[in-house]
Amino acid sequence: MSILISALEGGREHRLPVWFMRQAGRSLPEYKTARGETSILEACLRPEMAAEITLQPVRRHKVDAAIFFSDIMTPLVLAGWASTSSPGWAPSSSTRCAPPPMSTGSWATSSATCR
Repeated sequence: MSILISALEGGREHRLPVWFMRQAGRSLPEYKTARGETSILEACLRPEMAAEITLQPVRRHKVDAAIFFSDIMTPLVLAGWASTSSPGWAPSSSTRCAPPPMSTGSWATSSATCR
C-alpha cells in the first residue's frame, strides 16, 4: 500500500506523504518536450498525454502522488462551451449562457440556454 493511501486511512507513517499539483511540472524539460506545440487544452483532452504529464514530477522528484493534469477550461469544453485561447491571454468564449428561469424549479434539473 502507498504511504499516501495509508496516511489517508489514518495510518501513522514514518514520514508525511508529499504530492505535487500539475503546475509543479510545467518547468520540467520533459514537460516541454512532451507537450511540444500542443495546446494545454489539447494535452488535457488526450488521456495518454495527460497521464504522462501528471507522472513526470512524480518520477523526477519521487513524491508519493500527484494531482491529475487538467485545465480549468476542460469541463466547459466537454460540456460544449466553445473556448479559444492564445499564448499570454486568458481563455475566452463567444458562447453566452443564460441561467434557467427560477420558475422551472431546481437548478439541478434545469438547463441553461446557450447561444
